[in-house]
Amino acid sequence: MSTSNWLRETPEGVIVAVRVRPRSSRAGFESVLEDALIIRLRSAPVEGKANKELIETLADLFDVAKSRVRFVAGETSKTKRLLVAGVSASDVQAVIEQKG
Repeated sequence: MSTSNWLRETPEGVIVAVRVRPRSSRAGFESVLEDALIIRLRSAPVEGKANKELIETLADLFDVAKSRVRFVAGETSKTKRLLVAGVSASDVQAVIEQKG
């Protein structure tokens, strides 16, 4: 799995490119595209509800506290970049391979 387009390691953790699918029947990891992870969310993109659910979903997926996940770019876009602090690219890849 190539990670150069959707995953970048930094000294703080990893930056993950995510494309959200709001209003899904259930929340969670869906798949990996060349340039982003696809994450399903139950919430509609209204009043920040989907962004809050996205942070919760990524925190659960990568087994970190919600406070360790924050937006880097794209808060109002369907394609977003988030920093997940305290994890490595290999940690993220292992989780995605297990889920995928």
